[in-house]
Amino acid sequence: MPADEMISVLIVDDIAETRENIRRLLQFEKDIRVVGAVGSGREAVSATEKLKPDVVIMDINMPDMDGIQATELVRQRLPYVQVVILTVQDDSNYMRRAMMAGARDFLAKPPTIDELVAAVRRAGAFAQEEKRRLAHVPAAADGAVASASVASGEETGKVITFFSGKGGMGCTTLAVNLGVVLQKAETPVVVVDGKLQFGDVVLLLNEHGKHTVADLAPRADALDAEVVESVLIPYRDTALKVLAAPTQPEDAAQISGDQFGRLLTFFKTMFEYVIVDTSSVLDDVTLAALDAAELVVVLVGQDIPSIKDARLFLDWLRAAGVPDERIFLVMNRYDKRIGITPERVGESFRHPVDAVIPEDFRHVLPAVNKGKPVLEISRGAPISRAVVKMAEVIRRRLAELETAETV
Repeated sequence: MPADEMISVLIVDDIAETRENIRRLLQFEKDIRVVGAVGSGREAVSATEKLKPDVVIMDINMPDMDGIQATELVRQRLPYVQVVILTVQDDSNYMRRAMMAGARDFLAKPPTIDELVAAVRRAGAFAQEEKRRLAHVPAAADGAVASASVASGEETGKVITFFSGKGGMGCTTLAVNLGVVLQKAETPVVVVDGKLQFGDVVLLLNEHGKHTVADLAPRADALDAEVVESVLIPYRDTALKVLAAPTQPEDAAQISGDQFGRLLTFFKTMFEYVIVDTSSVLDDVTLAALDAAELVVVLVGQDIPSIKDARLFLDWLRAAGVPDERIFLVMNRYDKRIGITPERVGESFRHPVDAVIPEDFRHVLPAVNKGKPVLEISRGAPISRAVVKMAEVIRRRLAELETAETV
Protein backbone atom coordinates (compact mmCIF):
# COMPACT_ATOMS: atom_id res chain seq x y z
CA MET A 1 0.00 0.00 0.00
CA PRO A 2 1.40 3.46 -0.89
CA ALA A 3 2.54 5.43 2.16
CA ASP A 4 0.16 8.31 1.48
CA GLU A 5 -2.82 5.91 1.63
CA MET A 6 -1.81 4.40 4.97
CA ILE A 7 -3.10 5.66 8.32
CA SER A 8 -0.26 7.61 9.90
CA VAL A 9 -0.01 7.41 13.70
CA LEU A 10 1.84 9.39 16.37
CA ILE A 11 2.25 7.69 19.79
CA VAL A 12 2.34 9.86 22.92
CA ASP A 13 3.15 8.39 26.33
CA ASP A 14 5.64 9.41 29.02
CA ILE A 15 6.69 5.78 29.55
CA ALA A 16 9.13 4.56 26.91
CA GLU A 17 8.15 0.91 27.37
CA THR A 18 4.49 1.72 26.69
CA ARG A 19 5.40 3.63 23.52
CA GLU A 20 7.40 0.68 22.28
CA ASN A 21 4.65 -1.82 23.14
CA ILE A 22 2.10 0.16 21.14
CA ARG A 23 4.52 0.43 18.23
CA ARG A 24 4.95 -3.35 18.26
CA LEU A 25 1.19 -3.93 18.29
CA LEU A 26 0.81 -1.81 15.16
CA GLN A 27 3.92 -2.70 13.20
CA PHE A 28 2.45 -5.65 11.31
CA GLU A 29 -0.71 -3.85 10.14
CA LYS A 30 -0.25 -3.15 6.42
CA ASP A 31 -2.56 -0.12 6.42
CA ILE A 32 -1.05 1.59 9.50
CA ARG A 33 2.26 3.48 9.68
CA VAL A 34 3.77 4.78 12.93
CA VAL A 35 5.45 8.09 12.06
CA GLY A 36 6.70 9.04 15.50
CA ALA A 37 6.63 8.55 19.26
CA VAL A 38 7.10 11.22 21.94
CA GLY A 39 6.96 11.37 25.71
CA SER A 40 5.05 14.50 26.69
CA GLY A 41 2.02 16.61 25.88
CA ARG A 42 4.10 19.56 24.68
CA GLU A 43 6.12 17.29 22.41
CA ALA A 44 2.84 15.85 21.12
CA VAL A 45 1.62 19.26 19.97
CA SER A 46 4.94 20.07 18.32
CA ALA A 47 5.30 16.64 16.68
CA THR A 48 1.73 16.75 15.38
CA GLU A 49 2.36 20.07 13.64
CA LYS A 50 5.58 18.71 12.13
CA LEU A 51 4.53 15.15 11.19
CA LYS A 52 0.81 15.80 10.47
CA PRO A 53 -0.41 12.30 11.43
CA ASP A 54 -3.94 11.08 10.87
CA VAL A 55 -4.22 9.69 14.39
CA VAL A 56 -2.58 10.52 17.72
CA ILE A 57 -2.65 7.82 20.40
CA MET A 58 -2.51 9.96 23.54
CA ASP A 59 -1.86 9.01 27.16
CA ILE A 60 -4.04 11.06 29.50
CA ASN A 61 -1.58 11.37 32.43
CA MET A 62 1.68 13.15 31.60
CA PRO A 63 3.81 15.47 33.74
CA ASP A 64 4.20 18.69 31.72
CA MET A 65 0.83 18.85 29.93
CA ASP A 66 -1.88 16.23 30.30
CA GLY A 67 -3.46 14.47 27.37
CA ILE A 68 -6.64 16.53 27.56
CA GLN A 69 -4.81 19.85 27.18
CA ALA A 70 -2.65 18.41 24.42
CA THR A 71 -5.72 17.03 22.62
CA GLU A 72 -7.38 20.44 22.67
CA LEU A 73 -4.30 22.15 21.21
CA VAL A 74 -3.83 19.46 18.56
CA ARG A 75 -7.45 19.74 17.46
CA GLN A 76 -7.29 23.54 17.35
CA ARG A 77 -4.21 23.56 15.14
CA LEU A 78 -4.97 20.57 12.91
CA PRO A 79 -8.73 19.89 13.09
CA TYR A 80 -8.63 16.76 10.94
CA VAL A 81 -6.27 14.93 13.33
CA GLN A 82 -8.15 12.35 15.43
CA VAL A 83 -7.06 11.57 19.00
CA VAL A 84 -7.47 8.19 20.67
CA ILE A 85 -7.07 8.52 24.44
CA LEU A 86 -5.32 5.85 26.49
CA THR A 87 -6.25 5.93 30.17
CA VAL A 88 -6.26 3.97 33.38
CA GLN A 89 -8.80 6.46 34.79
CA ASP A 90 -12.37 5.24 35.19
CA ASP A 91 -13.64 8.72 35.96
CA SER A 92 -16.59 10.07 33.96
CA ASN A 93 -15.31 13.63 34.49
CA TYR A 94 -12.04 12.74 32.70
CA MET A 95 -14.04 11.20 29.88
CA ARG A 96 -16.31 14.22 29.56
CA ARG A 97 -13.38 16.65 29.53
CA ALA A 98 -11.51 14.62 26.93
CA MET A 99 -14.62 14.34 24.76
CA MET A 100 -15.18 18.10 24.94
CA ALA A 101 -11.53 18.64 24.01
CA GLY A 102 -12.13 16.65 20.83
CA ALA A 103 -11.00 13.10 21.61
CA ARG A 104 -12.36 10.57 19.12
CA ASP A 105 -12.14 7.34 21.15
CA PHE A 106 -11.02 5.94 24.50
CA LEU A 107 -9.09 2.77 25.31
CA ALA A 108 -8.24 1.30 28.70
CA LYS A 109 -4.55 0.64 29.32
CA PRO A 110 -3.17 -1.70 28.24
CA PRO A 111 -5.32 -2.13 25.10
CA THR A 112 -5.60 -5.44 23.29
CA ILE A 113 -4.30 -5.52 19.74
CA ASP A 114 -7.85 -5.89 18.36
CA GLU A 115 -9.12 -2.90 20.34
CA LEU A 116 -6.17 -0.74 19.35
CA VAL A 117 -6.20 -1.59 15.64
CA ALA A 118 -9.98 -1.15 15.39
CA ALA A 119 -9.82 2.26 17.12
CA VAL A 120 -6.96 3.45 14.90
CA ARG A 121 -8.75 2.35 11.74
CA ARG A 122 -12.01 4.07 12.77
CA ALA A 123 -10.19 7.27 13.64
CA GLY A 124 -7.97 7.08 10.56
CA ALA A 125 -10.90 6.71 8.19
CA PHE A 126 -12.55 9.78 9.63
CA ALA A 127 -9.28 11.78 9.61
CA GLN A 128 -8.82 11.12 5.91
CA GLU A 129 -12.44 12.08 5.19
CA GLU A 130 -11.97 15.28 7.22
CA LYS A 131 -8.81 16.18 5.30
CA ARG A 132 -10.69 15.90 2.02
CA ARG A 133 -13.61 17.93 3.37
CA LEU A 134 -11.51 20.65 4.98
CA ALA A 135 -9.48 21.06 1.81
CA HIS A 136 -12.59 22.73 0.36
CA VAL A 137 -13.50 24.84 3.42
CA PRO A 138 -12.33 28.48 3.53
CA ALA A 139 -10.30 29.62 6.55
CA ALA A 140 -11.85 32.00 9.07
CA ALA A 141 -10.21 35.34 9.83
CA ASP A 142 -8.62 34.10 13.04
CA GLY A 143 -6.98 31.18 11.28
CA ALA A 144 -9.43 28.58 12.53
CA VAL A 145 -11.34 26.47 10.06
CA ALA A 146 -14.86 27.75 9.54
CA SER A 147 -17.83 25.57 8.70
CA ALA A 148 -18.45 25.67 4.96
CA SER A 149 -22.11 26.41 5.50
CA VAL A 150 -21.48 29.30 7.88
CA ALA A 151 -18.71 30.77 5.73
CA SER A 152 -20.64 30.71 2.49
CA GLY A 153 -24.28 30.90 3.57
CA GLU A 154 -24.96 27.83 1.42
CA GLU A 155 -27.14 24.94 2.54
CA THR A 156 -24.25 22.52 3.08
CA GLY A 157 -25.31 21.10 6.45
CA LYS A 158 -26.83 17.64 6.70
CA VAL A 159 -30.22 16.87 8.22
CA ILE A 160 -30.46 13.58 10.14
CA THR A 161 -34.06 12.74 11.02
CA PHE A 162 -34.92 10.10 13.65
CA PHE A 163 -38.20 8.21 13.38
CA SER A 164 -39.87 5.22 14.97
CA GLY A 165 -43.43 4.15 14.20
CA LYS A 166 -43.69 2.68 17.70
CA GLY A 167 -43.34 5.14 20.57
CA GLY A 168 -40.87 4.66 23.39
CA MET A 169 -38.13 3.18 21.19
CA GLY A 170 -35.41 5.58 22.33
CA CYS A 171 -35.31 8.09 19.47
CA THR A 172 -34.73 11.05 21.78
CA THR A 173 -31.93 9.36 23.73
CA LEU A 174 -30.10 8.35 20.56
CA ALA A 175 -30.65 11.72 18.85
CA VAL A 176 -29.24 13.64 21.83
CA ASN A 177 -26.25 11.36 22.32
CA LEU A 178 -25.48 11.38 18.59
CA GLY A 179 -25.42 15.17 18.79
CA VAL A 180 -22.93 15.02 21.66
CA VAL A 181 -20.63 12.76 19.62
CA LEU A 182 -20.86 14.73 16.36
CA GLN A 183 -20.38 18.21 17.83
CA LYS A 184 -16.89 19.71 17.52
CA ALA A 185 -15.70 23.27 17.13
CA GLU A 186 -15.42 22.72 13.38
CA THR A 187 -18.67 20.74 13.12
CA PRO A 188 -21.40 22.59 15.06
CA VAL A 189 -24.59 20.63 15.71
CA VAL A 190 -28.18 21.56 16.49
CA VAL A 191 -30.68 19.07 17.89
CA VAL A 192 -34.22 20.06 16.91
CA ASP A 193 -37.09 18.77 19.03
CA GLY A 194 -39.74 17.84 16.48
CA LYS A 195 -42.01 16.27 19.10
CA LEU A 196 -43.83 19.56 19.36
CA GLN A 197 -46.45 18.53 21.89
CA PHE A 198 -44.39 16.47 24.32
CA GLY A 199 -40.72 16.94 23.46
CA ASP A 200 -38.02 15.95 25.97
CA VAL A 201 -34.72 16.95 24.35
CA VAL A 202 -34.01 19.75 26.84
CA LEU A 203 -34.76 17.43 29.76
CA LEU A 204 -32.17 14.92 28.60
CA LEU A 205 -29.57 17.70 28.63
CA ASN A 206 -30.83 19.34 31.84
CA GLU A 207 -31.13 22.65 29.99
CA HIS A 208 -33.88 25.23 29.84
CA GLY A 209 -34.55 28.52 28.11
CA LYS A 210 -37.33 30.98 27.59
CA HIS A 211 -37.51 30.49 23.80
CA THR A 212 -38.74 27.56 21.70
CA VAL A 213 -39.51 26.64 18.11
CA ALA A 214 -42.77 28.58 18.52
CA ASP A 215 -40.70 31.80 18.58
CA LEU A 216 -38.97 31.02 15.28
CA ALA A 217 -41.78 29.46 13.25
CA PRO A 218 -43.65 32.75 12.54
CA ARG A 219 -40.37 34.17 11.18
CA ALA A 220 -39.62 31.18 8.97
CA ASP A 221 -39.67 33.32 5.81
CA ALA A 222 -37.26 35.94 7.15
CA LEU A 223 -34.68 34.24 9.36
CA ASP A 224 -31.19 35.46 10.12
CA ALA A 225 -28.39 33.94 12.15
CA GLU A 226 -28.63 36.50 14.96
CA VAL A 227 -32.32 35.80 15.55
CA VAL A 228 -31.76 32.04 15.44
CA GLU A 229 -28.86 32.22 17.91
CA SER A 230 -31.01 34.20 20.36
CA VAL A 231 -33.60 31.39 20.41
CA LEU A 232 -31.34 28.32 20.48
CA ILE A 233 -30.24 26.89 23.83
CA PRO A 234 -26.47 26.25 24.07
CA TYR A 235 -25.34 23.06 25.76
CA ARG A 236 -22.65 24.14 28.19
CA ASP A 237 -19.47 25.26 26.46
CA THR A 238 -19.79 22.90 23.50
CA ALA A 239 -20.67 23.33 19.83
CA LEU A 240 -24.04 21.69 20.47
CA LYS A 241 -27.27 23.72 20.56
CA VAL A 242 -30.91 22.82 20.97
CA LEU A 243 -34.16 24.10 19.51
CA ALA A 244 -36.71 23.29 22.20
CA ALA A 245 -40.28 22.14 21.68
CA PRO A 246 -43.07 24.47 22.86
CA THR A 247 -43.67 24.46 26.61
CA GLN A 248 -47.43 24.20 26.12
CA PRO A 249 -48.83 21.37 23.94
CA GLU A 250 -51.50 23.62 22.43
CA ASP A 251 -48.78 25.87 20.95
CA ALA A 252 -47.77 23.03 18.64
CA ALA A 253 -50.93 23.54 16.58
CA GLN A 254 -49.67 27.02 15.57
CA ILE A 255 -46.60 25.58 13.78
CA SER A 256 -47.08 24.34 10.23
CA GLY A 257 -45.06 21.74 8.39
CA ASP A 258 -43.99 24.37 5.87
CA GLN A 259 -42.62 26.61 8.63
CA PHE A 260 -40.79 23.70 10.24
CA GLY A 261 -39.23 22.68 6.93
CA ARG A 262 -38.03 26.23 6.30
CA LEU A 263 -36.36 26.29 9.72
CA LEU A 264 -34.46 23.08 8.95
CA THR A 265 -33.37 24.45 5.58
CA PHE A 266 -32.01 27.60 7.22
CA PHE A 267 -30.22 25.60 9.91
CA LYS A 268 -28.27 23.86 7.13
CA THR A 269 -26.53 27.20 6.51
CA MET A 270 -25.43 27.44 10.15
CA PHE A 271 -24.70 23.90 11.30
CA GLU A 272 -22.78 20.95 9.96
CA TYR A 273 -25.37 18.53 11.36
CA VAL A 274 -29.07 19.17 12.01
CA ILE A 275 -30.48 16.29 14.09
CA VAL A 276 -34.27 16.10 14.28
CA ASP A 277 -36.17 14.05 16.85
CA THR A 278 -39.68 13.38 15.52
CA SER A 279 -42.95 12.02 16.86
CA SER A 280 -44.32 8.62 15.88
CA VAL A 281 -47.10 10.20 13.82
CA LEU A 282 -46.69 11.13 10.16
CA ASP A 283 -48.13 14.61 10.61
CA ASP A 284 -47.11 17.67 8.59
CA VAL A 285 -44.18 18.52 10.87
CA THR A 286 -42.75 15.00 10.79
CA LEU A 287 -43.23 14.83 7.02
CA ALA A 288 -41.32 18.11 6.67
CA ALA A 289 -38.46 16.68 8.75
CA LEU A 290 -38.36 13.55 6.62
CA ASP A 291 -38.51 15.55 3.41
CA ALA A 292 -35.55 17.70 4.53
CA ALA A 293 -33.40 14.73 5.59
CA GLU A 294 -30.22 13.63 3.93
CA LEU A 295 -30.43 10.56 6.18
CA VAL A 296 -33.50 8.99 7.82
CA VAL A 297 -32.63 7.00 10.96
CA VAL A 298 -35.29 4.33 11.51
CA LEU A 299 -35.43 2.54 14.86
CA VAL A 300 -36.57 -1.06 15.30
CA GLY A 301 -36.59 -3.35 18.32
CA GLN A 302 -36.82 -7.08 18.87
CA ASP A 303 -40.58 -7.04 19.56
CA ILE A 304 -43.16 -7.83 16.91
CA PRO A 305 -45.06 -4.50 17.09
CA SER A 306 -41.92 -2.42 16.45
CA ILE A 307 -40.84 -4.76 13.63
CA LYS A 308 -44.28 -4.45 12.05
CA ASP A 309 -44.23 -0.64 12.31
CA ALA A 310 -40.67 -0.38 10.98
CA ARG A 311 -41.55 -2.57 7.99
CA LEU A 312 -44.59 -0.41 7.19
CA PHE A 313 -42.51 2.74 7.43
CA LEU A 314 -39.73 1.36 5.23
CA ASP A 315 -42.30 0.37 2.62
CA TRP A 316 -43.76 3.89 2.82
CA LEU A 317 -40.30 5.49 2.39
CA ARG A 318 -39.55 3.37 -0.65
CA ALA A 319 -42.93 4.15 -2.19
CA ALA A 320 -42.15 7.84 -1.60
CA GLY A 321 -38.95 7.44 -3.63
CA VAL A 322 -36.42 7.54 -0.79
CA PRO A 323 -33.39 5.48 -1.91
CA ASP A 324 -32.14 2.76 0.43
CA GLU A 325 -28.75 4.43 0.90
CA ARG A 326 -30.53 7.36 2.60
CA ILE A 327 -32.19 5.01 5.09
CA PHE A 328 -30.18 4.12 8.21
CA LEU A 329 -31.71 1.21 10.13
CA VAL A 330 -30.88 0.92 13.84
CA MET A 331 -31.79 -1.97 16.11
CA ASN A 332 -32.09 -0.39 19.54
CA ARG A 333 -32.02 -2.11 22.94
CA TYR A 334 -30.61 -5.29 21.44
CA ASP A 335 -30.53 -8.29 23.76
CA LYS A 336 -28.50 -11.20 22.40
CA ARG A 337 -30.58 -13.64 24.47
CA ILE A 338 -33.57 -12.94 22.23
CA GLY A 339 -33.70 -14.98 19.01
CA ILE A 340 -34.68 -12.07 16.77
CA THR A 341 -31.28 -10.99 15.45
CA PRO A 342 -30.22 -7.95 13.38
CA GLU A 343 -29.34 -10.31 10.53
CA ARG A 344 -32.82 -11.84 10.47
CA VAL A 345 -34.49 -8.43 10.57
CA GLY A 346 -32.22 -7.14 7.82
CA GLU A 347 -33.04 -10.08 5.57
CA SER A 348 -36.75 -9.66 6.22
CA PHE A 349 -36.63 -5.92 5.47
CA ARG A 350 -34.33 -6.31 2.46
CA HIS A 351 -32.19 -3.64 4.14
CA PRO A 352 -29.29 -4.38 6.47
CA VAL A 353 -29.33 -3.21 10.07
CA ASP A 354 -26.71 -0.43 9.93
CA ALA A 355 -26.14 -0.07 13.68
CA VAL A 356 -26.92 -2.15 16.77
CA ILE A 357 -27.37 -0.42 20.12
CA PRO A 358 -27.34 -2.85 23.05
CA GLU A 359 -29.79 -2.89 25.93
CA ASP A 360 -28.06 -0.89 28.67
CA PHE A 361 -30.74 0.00 31.19
CA ARG A 362 -28.13 0.27 33.97
CA HIS A 363 -26.55 3.34 32.34
CA VAL A 364 -29.44 4.84 30.37
CA LEU A 365 -31.97 5.33 33.18
CA PRO A 366 -29.56 7.17 35.54
CA ALA A 367 -28.44 9.37 32.62
CA VAL A 368 -32.02 10.27 31.72
CA ASN A 369 -32.96 11.00 35.33
CA LYS A 370 -29.88 13.17 35.86
CA GLY A 371 -30.45 15.05 32.63
CA LYS A 372 -27.06 14.06 31.23
CA PRO A 373 -26.06 12.35 27.98
CA VAL A 374 -25.14 8.77 28.75
CA LEU A 375 -21.75 9.39 27.13
CA GLU A 376 -20.97 11.78 29.98
CA ILE A 377 -22.11 9.32 32.64
CA SER A 378 -19.89 6.55 31.30
CA ARG A 379 -17.93 6.76 28.06
CA GLY A 380 -17.07 3.08 28.43
CA ALA A 381 -20.68 1.92 28.80
CA PRO A 382 -21.87 -0.51 26.10
CA ILE A 383 -24.42 1.99 24.77
CA SER A 384 -21.83 4.78 24.69
CA ARG A 385 -19.41 2.74 22.63
CA ALA A 386 -22.21 1.72 20.29
CA VAL A 387 -23.34 5.32 19.77
CA VAL A 388 -19.77 6.42 19.00
CA LYS A 389 -19.50 3.62 16.45
CA MET A 390 -22.90 4.56 14.98
CA ALA A 391 -21.75 8.18 14.63
CA GLU A 392 -18.70 7.09 12.64
CA VAL A 393 -20.85 5.03 10.28
CA ILE A 394 -23.28 7.93 9.84
CA ARG A 395 -20.43 10.33 9.07
CA ARG A 396 -19.08 7.93 6.49
CA ARG A 397 -22.51 7.37 4.91
CA LEU A 398 -23.14 11.10 4.58
CA ALA A 399 -19.69 11.64 3.06
CA GLU A 400 -20.34 8.85 0.54
CA LEU A 401 -23.71 10.36 -0.37
CA GLU A 402 -22.16 13.77 -0.85
CA THR A 403 -19.41 12.32 -3.04
CA ALA A 404 -21.95 10.42 -5.14
CA GLU A 405 -23.92 13.62 -5.74
CA THR A 406 -20.87 15.44 -7.08
CA VAL A 407 -19.88 12.69 -9.51
